[in-house]
Amino acid sequence: MSDYTVSKIFPFDKNTNMKIDALLFEEGIRRDANLDYTCAILDDKGRAIATGSTFGNTLRCLAVSSEHQGEGLLNSIVSHLIDFQYERGNFHLFLYTKTCTAKFFSDLGFHEIARIDGLISFMENKKTGFQDYLKNLERPQKNPSKVAALVINANPFTLGHQYLVEKASQENDLLHLFLVSEDASLVPFAVRKNLVEKGTVHLNNIIYHDSGPYIISQSTFPSYFQKDEFSVIESQARLDLEIFIRIAHELGITRRYVGNEPTSLVTNLYNQVMTEKLPEQGIDCLIIPRKTFDSAQPISASTARQAIKDGDWELLAKLLPQTSLDYFTSDQAKPVISRIRGEENVSHY
Repeated sequence: MSDYTVSKIFPFDKNTNMKIDALLFEEGIRRDANLDYTCAILDDKGRAIATGSTFGNTLRCLAVSSEHQGEGLLNSIVSHLIDFQYERGNFHLFLYTKTCTAKFFSDLGFHEIARIDGLISFMENKKTGFQDYLKNLERPQKNPSKVAALVINANPFTLGHQYLVEKASQENDLLHLFLVSEDASLVPFAVRKNLVEKGTVHLNNIIYHDSGPYIISQSTFPSYFQKDEFSVIESQARLDLEIFIRIAHELGITRRYVGNEPTSLVTNLYNQVMTEKLPEQGIDCLIIPRKTFDSAQPISASTARQAIKDGDWELLAKLLPQTSLDYFTSDQAKPVISRIRGEENVSHY
């Protein structure tokens, strides 16, 4: 083992990256689309025998050749990646692994947050990280009888989002509104949060929460050990729900509102899993038809982003509440508009 060193692998090193791809394939892993750093251990013949990568504050694509397992190589890879994360200021780290290897990462200081038996374990390097998140969630002074929840990304906040929030607010004594706080969207989190709060200021029974790192987003969820896209979406939904259910029980949430999305495989599958799993935990799942414009067209954030990209302000006025429209017509929004217009495809964010 002492003869092996962990080396950074650059994206332009196509030869070594091909060897890493081959190693991942041998171990039943696909290279994740979201990676920002990769390292590897090469043997004396230049073959990749261990590898690991990062994306944001996650560790991913960890693999060791079956011929070299038991030699401590994965320990070296993980230690290298943790040091790299610390150097760039990421101290709260997460990883997804197969449940059969969760014990190994427990020995390296990671603690399980949630799991799907036989498939995925979601772990963090803080022993009480998720418990502290639950403990610090804001609660009402009194205990209302009807408590609901909404989880939205609001990229950007549209009339459709506003309609969904208003409906949930009006039909319940209290609404816990979780805003996905990971900055993986074209509209930055600080802007999305501001637009949501301004667009719902007329409602007086909402508690706003940042999702933190626990309500999972598509951009950080790993697909590298899932057999196909359907499996990725289904397992993401199931793991997301495991976490949400624990949050719901902590806050006394008995209803979750979601909007339907006729054209989205992801949303439809999420909704299907929620309607199956949430009632088992005493939580109703209410799927609300989308608010429309021009009689039949559903309002969506992707349509709004496309209108921003195209400079179609007439269409945008039909999609956004006045508070969001005021922002996008201000000088403050110019960097965000420029970013949206610089993207070739804005529908997948």
